[in-house]
Formats: sequence, structure tokens, C-alpha cells
Amino acid sequence: MKNMGEWRSVGGYNINMKLAESVCKLMDCGSPITVRRRRQDSREDVWGLDGSCDGSNLMECRKYLMTGRDFTEITCSESIRLVNGDNQCSGRLEVKSNNSWSIVCEDDFDHQDAEVVCRELGCGATSVLQGALYGETEAPEWSREFLCEGHESALLKCRSSQLTRWTCPPGKAVEITCSDPDQVMLVGGASRCTGELHLKHHQEWRPVQLFYGWSPELFQVVCHRLNCGSFVSEEFKSDRGERPVWRIKPDCMKSLSLWRECVDVDDSSSSVQINITCSESIRLVNGDNRFSGRLEVKSNNSWSIVCEDDFDQQDAEVVCRELDCGAPSFLQGALYGETEAPEWSREFLCEGHESALLHCKSSSSSQKFCSSGKAVELTCSVPLRLVGTTSRCAGVLEVFYSKEWRPVYDYISEENWNHEAATAVCSQLDCGSSVFQEVTEDSTWKDVWWIDSSCWKSLSDHCVFYYDYTEDRLEVSCSGKLMFLCFKL
Repeated sequence: MKNMGEWRSVGGYNINMKLAESVCKLMDCGSPITVRRRRQDSREDVWGLDGSCDGSNLMECRKYLMTGRDFTEITCSESIRLVNGDNQCSGRLEVKSNNSWSIVCEDDFDHQDAEVVCRELGCGATSVLQGALYGETEAPEWSREFLCEGHESALLKCRSSQLTRWTCPPGKAVEITCSDPDQVMLVGGASRCTGELHLKHHQEWRPVQLFYGWSPELFQVVCHRLNCGSFVSEEFKSDRGERPVWRIKPDCMKSLSLWRECVDVDDSSSSVQINITCSESIRLVNGDNRFSGRLEVKSNNSWSIVCEDDFDQQDAEVVCRELDCGAPSFLQGALYGETEAPEWSREFLCEGHESALLHCKSSSSSQKFCSSGKAVELTCSVPLRLVGTTSRCAGVLEVFYSKEWRPVYDYISEENWNHEAATAVCSQLDCGSSVFQEVTEDSTWKDVWWIDSSCWKSLSDHCVFYYDYTEDRLEVSCSGKLMFLCFKL
């Protein structure tokens, strides 16, 4: 890259496939295939890129001078590209010849041709092939029909024949969606839905780490990606020695469908092991957090909704317990709208003590479809408690998270522990409102869950960020649940 009048290699951090896409576009090459870090024998000055650089406008990224032995090597496809797609493995196909790009008519392209394109771009197998109106493109039409057999390494290595017509009759260009080339799995757990997250990238399996740390929201993304149920818990362990890992930016992980676009090419290593537990056969979807949503049950690798007439409060208690949540606070039937999931064919007959919903007895449902057109929606409470006094409505606030009860502390400012925040806790515990709250010091430092004060009102699991230790405690005394008795004189 030329900066301040000098050509230098680009090194440092924040180099990934998304940035490589910008490079390939600037060079008028095709789509990015690989981006790697290479090490040279001697140290030299290179250009580093600012951490906020996401590759969308490479030349506007702030650059700084640094010294290192690493430089970045990018491989772009030379003669094909997918444009205007959702990610690097989808979009309208364009082919390059004589230094110009052309669209391909759907009548001149089949599934075997698409297999070659997906392979050439380093993507997975073809999942969608269609013709779509190419709209604003001014690219001319490719003048030959491809006759690939499917095994070729590049599209332009396929045989072709001269077209017998002049234009695409339907006015459509080929659009391709290749499947995700990156494979993910949880390793070391008792089932495929528990363990440490590993990603196969550039043909190498490594554990996944994040730049800024994990959150329940991101763990939920992992569980969904693996077609498991809802996120239940995580466990952090210190590993012996450091291992190479794939490092990903959290915001990129949430917003992009292909994780390969997020992976930093830096040879990162870590001694921290993060084990994730997802539920295997139930999940709550489209809720405000992992504690709420429409209930779906998994059987034979497919998910089904549950009709409200086949589900009661005892069934809900089992679901909340299985997801490591508090007791059910809201149970209703709601129109299931956009979901295409079929209906669960049996009625649950839980007694309330079971550890998993599918451990409950059941009977064949008496209805062939939900009579009201409604599926079960469930909200479980955040598991809170007040300890240290004889009353359940007074004491030190603790939260059950990741299979462990710990005191809570506001990581921004202890001043946020005010009447409004404390009343939200009292209300959830069915203990009225706060009459007294304070931040106290314990005689010993203990592990705590740090919480984000901005979400005291909602009290979802997104409030819990990570664990630390402190001697400070949050205490509250609630008014209690008032009972009024009327006597007839």
C-alpha cells in the first residue's frame, strides 16, 4: 500500500476476508479466496491498519507505521466474481475476459457449472441457483454457453459452445448461493451441543476466540449456527500452554452469515478455554432474550412449535429449568405468524420435577392443528435471590448464571444501584418495592457477576457481562408482598 508517498507491505492486526474483498475490488480482480499472514526473516517497517477499519473503504482507513516480520498475502479469483450478494459466497455471477466483466444468462448455465464456480471461490457446495433480474448492471452478456462436467478447478477451464441467440430471452442473469465453506463444531463435550467452539478455516481446525469477549447474545448465535437449542451456560478455564486460535470480532460474528469473513489472519494464541452448553431439544425463539420466546421442540433433526392447548404451567416449569432460567413468569399462546415449523404431535404431561421436557410423559394430541392458531410463548424469570437475612425479600443480591450463584456488582458506577434499580429487583422477586438499598463492603473479596446498569429494568441475561471479584455488595430491603384481609362485622 502506498501511504505518505511510500510503498510498504501491510501487516499488523485487523486483516480478514472482508478487507481482502476490498483489496480484490480495488485491483479489479474477482472475489477473495484466501488471506494469510506470511513471516519473513528480517524485520522491516510496514503499514498497520487502525482497528476500526472494516475493509469497506480501505483507502480511508487510518494507517500507522510499525515494525515487524509479518506481511499479508491475498489471493483473489482472476476471472469470476459474485456481486451484490449477502456475503462472499453469494451474488450475481460475472465473468472476466479481455479486461471487462460480463453477466451470464441463466439459459447458458446449469448446476454443474455452479459447482465449479463455488469450488473456484473456495466456497461450499451450491445451495441455490437461479436467474434473477440483473437490474442496474451495465455489464454485457457472456457470449458462450458453459459445458462444465463439474470436476474442473476453474470456470474458464470448462468446455463451452458458441451461442445461437443474441440476447437472454427472459432478461435474467445467473445468481448463485454457495453453502458456507467453514465448518464449526463443539469439541470435548458429552454431546454435539456442548464443548469448546472450533472452526475449520483454510483447511485448519482451531478453537475460536473473540477480540472483545463473549456475551450471552453471541453464545446464542453459536447454538443457532449448530442447529442446537437455546444457549444454557458457558465455562471459562485456563488451559496449559497457549494454543493457536481463530480470532473473530464479535460485531462481525453477529452480522455476517459467513464467519470466514470475520477471521483475523494474525497467528493468535490463547490459554483460555471456553466451553459452551446449548440445549439439545428445546429452544425459545424471537424473544427479547434467551429467557423468552416461542417454544420449539426438536425431533428427528427438525423443529416443531407446540400448541398452547397441549402445554400448561408445569410443562413451562420444566422448560425454564432445562434452560437454567428462573421460574416461568409469563405463559401464553400467540399467533405463530411467519414460522414454517410444523406442529408438535403430542401433548406434554409434565409433573414439574423433570430435568428436561422430553423426559416428561406425553400423549397423542387430540387435535390435528392448533384450534386457536396459537403456539406457546414463554417467558422465564432471571434467577435472582437475596441472601444473608431471614427474609427472602431482603439481603445481598445474587444472580444464577452459568450454573453458579454469585453476588452482583454494577461495573459502571455504584451510584446506579438506586431506588429504581432496586425496585426492579424487588418486583421480579414478588417482594413489592424497595424501601432501602445500599452498596456495602464485605470483609473478603469474592467472585461476582458484573452487570450493566443500563438494563436493570429489563433484568435479562444480557445484563451479565463477565465475572470478576470485589469486596462490594449490592443490598436491598423490599417492602414485601402486602396482604389485605376483609372481615364482615
